[in-house]
Amino acid sequence: MTTTTKRTRSVWLTLGIGLLATVVAASGAAPSDLPVMDGLPTAAADEVGMSPARIERIEQVMEAYVDRHDVAGVVSLVARRGKVVHFSTYGSRDAEAGAAMTHDTIFRIASMTKPVASVALMMLYEEGHFQLRDPIAKWLPGFADMQVASPATYQEVGRARFRTEQASQPITVQHLLTHTAGLPNTYRGITKPDFDAIAPQREPGDTIEAFSARLAELPLNFHPGERWEYGRATDIVGRIVEVISGMPFDRFLQERIFAPLEMVDTHFYLPASKLDRFAALYRPAEGGGLALMEGPTADSRFVREPHSFFSGAGGLLSTARDYFRFQQMMLNGGELDGVRILGRKTVELMTLNHIGDHPIWLVGPGYGFGLGYAVVQDPGAAAMPYSPGSYFWWGAYNTTFWVDPQEDLIGILLTQLRPYTHLNIRQDLATLAYQAIVD
Repeated sequence: MTTTTKRTRSVWLTLGIGLLATVVAASGAAPSDLPVMDGLPTAAADEVGMSPARIERIEQVMEAYVDRHDVAGVVSLVARRGKVVHFSTYGSRDAEAGAAMTHDTIFRIASMTKPVASVALMMLYEEGHFQLRDPIAKWLPGFADMQVASPATYQEVGRARFRTEQASQPITVQHLLTHTAGLPNTYRGITKPDFDAIAPQREPGDTIEAFSARLAELPLNFHPGERWEYGRATDIVGRIVEVISGMPFDRFLQERIFAPLEMVDTHFYLPASKLDRFAALYRPAEGGGLALMEGPTADSRFVREPHSFFSGAGGLLSTARDYFRFQQMMLNGGELDGVRILGRKTVELMTLNHIGDHPIWLVGPGYGFGLGYAVVQDPGAAAMPYSPGSYFWWGAYNTTFWVDPQEDLIGILLTQLRPYTHLNIRQDLATLAYQAIVD
């Protein structure tokens, strides 16, 4: 893809629907040939208090990441006041095949699944099925009477790696949604080896029901509510959705969220008919550049059967268009295009800090955590331009989004790279979006 092509796509969206219609008419293409525009209202940047020239800086920086071979390709989107002012593609969807990145490329969004799963559970909250402080053992009895692991004493070493004691309180729904339940995880904690042995999807045909039962047999890393610790709690959220609703988790999301919001390209497992839009996954190569980690083929674990494990913690595939529609619903107070998913007060509750001053080691100082979202508490401590009350999260394959109610702003960045923490690309999109605000 040439620089000219990349800039032309961005200009169409920066200048709005009028220019797009002119370009389409001149080319002879029908609007249906441009599915990336479906459901995405656009505006000129200066119509929503942003500078077109400053928005153009996003193009330059993202192109530079591709030119340096830091990433193979990127899709970036910025919207304000419900209007998309920047929606651009850069580089390759599949470099090995010579396939250019497109606006409708489908990405592994990993932990950006967590807000979706959390919304699903809160829809059931709104129907009166539970309160946030209810113990999860009401639906998953295996999580009753949990034990907490602590280091073995000198005398016990050799007989056991840890000792256990009764948890000080039950795990609640609120603990699950805020990552304060103390559950074992793959990142850290005394029970990490035990978690690795029962990790999800180790066997074909695994389910969130079976994984939940295995997880309930392990002791916790700490007493519920004692601190924040990232992990697979949102898989258990998905299982509770199944138990309360009586529906498989994937069907609940499809019928209650994806179909109503017209999220037509969001799936747990990609249909074979959409493989030509699936992005390749890369890793940094020794000596520089990129190496292929997983090709966009039917052999991908996000495509091949069996389709039985529906991970609320990180299983979804999606596009920039679809994910924008989901987060615009949240920014609108739970409604989009006349479809209400949540009530306004529930959205407000989800995007408040629920964990007090517990530190969030994964993102650093300045942040709290709500129900499925990190929440900006102190932009100075965070060293980022987000407004207080903004909410966001990331994905393990270098994807991110944020929602800023104060500025009425949404940003989305999608690429496919792991590991990625040596890059500032996610933070750079936020910096570049905020510096373009001029009203």
